[in-house]
Amino acid sequence: MAFALLGMSGALRAASTNTALIRSGAALAGDDVDFTLADLDLPLYNGDVEDAGYPEKVETLVAQIRAADAIVMSTPEYNKNLSGVMKNALDWQSRFSPGPLTDKPVAILSATAGRSGGELAQFSLRHCLTPFGPKILQQPQLHIGSNYDGAVFADGQFVDPKGREKLAEIMQSLRAVA
Repeated sequence: MAFALLGMSGALRAASTNTALIRSGAALAGDDVDFTLADLDLPLYNGDVEDAGYPEKVETLVAQIRAADAIVMSTPEYNKNLSGVMKNALDWQSRFSPGPLTDKPVAILSATAGRSGGELAQFSLRHCLTPFGPKILQQPQLHIGSNYDGAVFADGQFVDPKGREKLAEIMQSLRAVA
């Protein structure tokens, strides 16, 4: 049976390093992985929109979360926090019962232009996930910072050898939790 892995990238940019990091993680997770990258280009959460009926893209995201054996999330760091894209997705999924993220294994990654590699973004994402009760993988962690100017990412792929070893370790740990 295939291992259903959902990727959630907090960056919408086509050439996002966070999306590349997730795709590389999926490739390192095993030969039996059925990988889906969620579309987080959702409308901003609005109670009036919710009252009129959930947008189709939101319902799709929730169905993907529910169907996944595990989730890998990666977010850039915007102003010392997770991206608004990721927070908005979390807000939307929070409106469903039972909670789609409850007991769901989650690994968190980050790639940022700053030196810290997104440490604060990861911290804030962990905090934002707390009310939903997922099984957040605490260790190992991977933070990709401002040194990624081609030495770490090339042609949309995460190519840093030491980083790939750590990413493979994260993906194997995520599978073990699932």
